[in-house]
Amino acid sequence: MLKSDLRKLYTNKRIALTESEKEKLEENIYQQILKFDFSKINNVHLFLSMKKFNEIDTQPIIDFFRKNGKKIIVSQCNFKDNSLSHFYLEENTKLHLNKFGVPEPIEAEEVAVTKIDLVFVPMLISDKKKYRVGYGKGFYDRFLAACRKDVKTIGLNFFPPITNIKDTHEFDIPLDDVLYPK
Repeated sequence: MLKSDLRKLYTNKRIALTESEKEKLEENIYQQILKFDFSKINNVHLFLSMKKFNEIDTQPIIDFFRKNGKKIIVSQCNFKDNSLSHFYLEENTKLHLNKFGVPEPIEAEEVAVTKIDLVFVPMLISDKKKYRVGYGKGFYDRFLAACRKDVKTIGLNFFPPITNIKDTHEFDIPLDDVLYPK
């Protein structure tokens, strides 16, 4: 299938999840994260969940990494060029919703992309080659292209990968891993 068709299909599938279904799927993903060795990771980039799109709740992941002494980094969207700027998320950092409903930090300390060791990537679906379909603006494609070559990238998804996304491009970056309920 094409990205545009997959985007519609998996947006609808995710929104159709009941609260109890979503909680079970999330718990499975959280348990997988707990099994990774993050001892060499210091700075973890996470997306802040958009409730209106029924995204995985990343707050338990943030709490886990904070408890284990890791610095949390989140982004702000620049809609003029579809780029992201990155900021430390402290426990007292204030957030506001941007025009698309994405929670973003206010008055936080900016972080260079080169400081990031691990990126958890939002997605609607991925394929078996670990290419992903996002919301279609290319924010994460640009962001991942700017990361260090050794940065670890992990996609979070409620659904198992499909065989193939038909219209991947040369600027699409495959992820290192994709976590979904097993």
